[in-house]
Amino acid sequence: IIRENRSILDLLDSNETWVNSILADHYGLPPVEGNAMRKVKLGDRKRGGLAPMGAMLAATSPPGRTSPVARGAWVVENLLGVELPPPPPAVPELKVDDAKRTVREELELHRSAKGCAGCHKKIDPYGFVFENFDPKGRWRDSENGLKIDASAEIEDGTKLDGIVEFKDYLRDMR
Repeated sequence: IIRENRSILDLLDSNETWVNSILADHYGLPPVEGNAMRKVKLGDRKRGGLAPMGAMLAATSPPGRTSPVARGAWVVENLLGVELPPPPPAVPELKVDDAKRTVREELELHRSAKGCAGCHKKIDPYGFVFENFDPKGRWRDSENGLKIDASAEIEDGTKLDGIVEFKDYLRDMR
């Protein structure tokens, strides 16, 4: 971006990314040869930019599942520049019953508790838009046999449905 004097907005949304053969295969992108990182044009807007990069998605996911809370907190703190208070003490680990619910459904139960809803309302919607990405950053349309719901309503009332609408919101409104 700096060398090519490109817009800083390309960090939010871009029509290209950098991958080697292993990453291209992992993320379902067109094949490339070898271990060297190379620029690849993207066929859609799901991947381009920092937020949907595998490193961010994996770093904000515990082993085996996604975390809309961690992903949302990353967005709020790193992209929106809002400092979040620390979580209250003794917050229980989110338990997901893989046979019955998605992470989102389990989180909806957790955040219905009076003491939890206030903070989660500010964080979770930004994480929900990433739910089509699994814990390692691969695209998915279902979780535990249930269709992914990547929609969200953020605090200002804006409704978003997935990563592309989120990137549009960041670019146009923030």
